[in-house]
Amino acid sequence: MQHLIVTGDPGIRKGAIIDYDGREQICFAIQRQGDWHGPDEVQLWCTIGTEDERETFEKREYVPNWLDVDTIDAESLEVIQANNELSV
Repeated sequence: MQHLIVTGDPGIRKGAIIDYDGREQICFAIQRQGDWHGPDEVQLWCTIGTEDERETFEKREYVPNWLDVDTIDAESLEVIQANNELSV
């Protein structure tokens, strides 16, 4: 599990499935930053992980401040499914 900061909006929402770092990842949570006071583009602060990590996320059995953080541009992010209705 890790945090992913997406610069721009690729159209994903909670439950989206993305291909990041060569693996399918699920967006467990997304926080939209920068709509009102900047920066020029919005940023999506996502908590992503694999299906195996879903229970850990739901039970909050992790320390958010200890997760690795990566950044990516929205144009570089490969979206498999923009919103997975079954996992929301």
